[in-house]
Formats: sequence, structure tokens, C-alpha cells
Amino acid sequence: MRGLIRAAALLRQSQPRTWLPKAAPIETPLLPWISKHLSPFSSYKGYSTLETHEPEVLIPPELLSSRSVLTPDRRIGEYEDLVATVTNFRGEDRGFMVLAGDVFDVPIRTDIIHRVVKWQLAKRRQGTHSTKTISEVSGTGRKPWRQKGTGRARHGTLRGPQFRHGAACHGPKPRSHAIKLQKKVRRLGLKVALSARTAEGKLLVFEDLELPSHKTKNIVNYVSEMTDSKKVLLVDGGPLDDKLKLATRNLHYVNVLPSIGLNVYSILQHDTLVMTRDAVNRIVERMHTPINR
Repeated sequence: MRGLIRAAALLRQSQPRTWLPKAAPIETPLLPWISKHLSPFSSYKGYSTLETHEPEVLIPPELLSSRSVLTPDRRIGEYEDLVATVTNFRGEDRGFMVLAGDVFDVPIRTDIIHRVVKWQLAKRRQGTHSTKTISEVSGTGRKPWRQKGTGRARHGTLRGPQFRHGAACHGPKPRSHAIKLQKKVRRLGLKVALSARTAEGKLLVFEDLELPSHKTKNIVNYVSEMTDSKKVLLVDGGPLDDKLKLATRNLHYVNVLPSIGLNVYSILQHDTLVMTRDAVNRIVERMHTPINR
């Protein structure tokens, strides 16, 4: 408000002054009408806003895009139970299944995903790196030359880090790189990963993962029929079938896991997640099990 008044004052000073006859005073009854219809400002609870009385400008239809904008049917992360269609490799309809909302429809938390992935990658490091100290390196322990009189620098051993074939100074030693992460954060990370795949429409529920034979061409044909699937993760409830393991072990874009081994990093590495009924039930049961402290 003050800025507008200051700008109007500067504009009046820049214009040449013209002497006009003094205007007649405005009668008092006209003031409310002028403040209502001619004033460009309106006040509400101590705040002033600038109003414009220009007519509405219609956008020409030729400038509008003809493409339809798709809006999501529902909001993500509302903890609502979802109904998924159950099928199999042959595309047969096997009914429906209810996905628990507190597992497959939680708010997407990228910070939780980052913490869990960092914990997984740090925990799986072997930590077997090792260097030799001055007491472990091979070599003699005698003094190479006398202390004074040679003109050379004084040394007491040839196994020091400054000599060839000497020790490593402050080198790595075998240790564990694992970091601590609360169980509830790990569990939440798996829920977020499952919810993200569900929201993307990349979670498929199968009745089972049975194959007619152990031939790799069966899996290749089934995966080729999936739309927009570059890398597929198959998750079964119990122990993996021998035919499934033999059919997928030569494909770098298809991996199999039991439900007990399902983790966040594996879900993120694959764009399509295929789970059986048994796997979904076991994951939900695992997520609902109280945490032992």
C-alpha cells in the first residue's frame, strides 16, 4: 500500500503542473458511492488488496491443447484397502485380493527409502580390506646405518612407510561397515517401497508361479507380454520352485526371491514387482507382527 502511494506521488512530481480552476467540493452523500465503485482498493480485516474491473479475457480455443489431462482417481497414502486382480503367467482371471492399506497404501517417504538403502548397502559390505603395519611387513629389524657421520637422514628400520616394500601408514583393517537402524524404520521402508509400486500400477498379484517346464523361453514369452516391464522381480511365499529357478537363472532382467528375502533395494532395482497370494499374505503378516524390543 505504501509502495503504491509513493509511486503515485513520484508520477505526479514528474508530470508538468497545469493550473486549473479550483474544483467544487464534493457533497457528503456521494463519498460512499465513490469509495465503493471508483476506488481501486478494498480493505478486509486491515489488509488492502488491489482490484481490477476489467472484463474477463477469453482464451482462443485454437491456443488450447486438445490433449486430455489424466488425474488420479484417488489420493496416495490414505491407508485405504485396495482390491487387486489376481492372474497368472497365462493371463487367466483368478479372482480378486484385498491389499492391506497400512502396508500397500502408506505415504511416500523418500527420506525413509534413502536411510534403508544406505543401511542395506553398508551392511552387506564384507569389510575384509587389510594392510600391513610396520610390525607385520617382511624385512629386517636392524638399523640400516649408524646414527651420525654418514650425512644421510637417520633411520632405525627399513620397514617404515617411507621405504619401498615398507608398511602402510594408517591403512584399512578388517571391520564391519554396518550401521544401526531401528526396526520400525526398516519396516516402514518396505511399506513405502510396496506402496510406491502399487501407486505406479507396477505391482502384479499372481495365483502362483508355476511353469510348464524349466525352459527359459517360457519366462521370456511371459515377460515380453508385460507392458513397460524392463526388469521383473518375482516373489513367492515359500521355497522357490526348481523349475522357476532354472528358467530364470540365465536372464539378467528377471530375478526371484522368497517372501522372507524381500527388501527395499531389490524392489527399487526392478520396475515391475510380481507377488503371489501367499507372498502377499506373508508380507502383511510380517508387517503386522509386533516388534520385539
